[in-house]
Amino acid sequence: MTLVTRCPNCATAFRVQPAQLAARGGKVRCGKCTTVFDGLAGLLTEEPGPASPEPESSPQLALFEPPPVVPVRTNAAAANAPPPAPEFLEAEVPRPPRRLLWGLGALAALAALAAQAAIHFRTEIAVLVPEARAPLAAACERLGCELRLPRRPELMAIESSDLQADARRENVIVLNAVLRNRAPFPQEYPALELALTDERDETVVRRVLMPADYLGAEAAARLAHGIAPGAEAALRVAFDASRVRAVGYRVYLFYP
Repeated sequence: MTLVTRCPNCATAFRVQPAQLAARGGKVRCGKCTTVFDGLAGLLTEEPGPASPEPESSPQLALFEPPPVVPVRTNAAAANAPPPAPEFLEAEVPRPPRRLLWGLGALAALAALAAQAAIHFRTEIAVLVPEARAPLAAACERLGCELRLPRRPELMAIESSDLQADARRENVIVLNAVLRNRAPFPQEYPALELALTDERDETVVRRVLMPADYLGAEAAARLAHGIAPGAEAALRVAFDASRVRAVGYRVYLFYP
């Protein structure tokens, strides 16, 4: 069965097959003026009479998808903005993997910061994580630093002390003291400052005793282990007081 449709633009009638109209929803192109129109809406209900022109057989009548709409550019845009090249003609420019580089750089910076923090707080880390003491000591040996025991003077106390004359030696006085580590971790032996005073409680002589001065022959071994948590350390130090007239004393502990 042959149908007849009419172009709404140039009024030209064309023969068309139902299959052609059904294939693309009735959209056809006029073979005369190339107008796209709805062939179903333009169907003629009656065959043309003798006065009507014979429907043309248009070989250009086709089923198609409407062409894409091309935006109209202004003269200024046409003069200043050349049309972009088709995507398939554009050369692909290789780009460096910036995200990967940034990620690696951030990881390297984070690792360096963590290493610096570990060296700076090496003493605290060694106390909290005893297993880390050996690698921290090895790292300090390579870097020229020293891994020491904690030094918290507020957790170290002089439990008792006295200053007496040595009965066996003239003009020799002996300082006896007991140090106590109140911390829950081992600490270094502190330095001691001994001040001898006169009748007016004014200092006549002052002396600083380092751990090696009052620990005696076992200084090296005792210094390496420090004072254990909650432990006490007794010390005895003798002084030549032949040139000093002192009636009292004061003793302090500190970490230089």
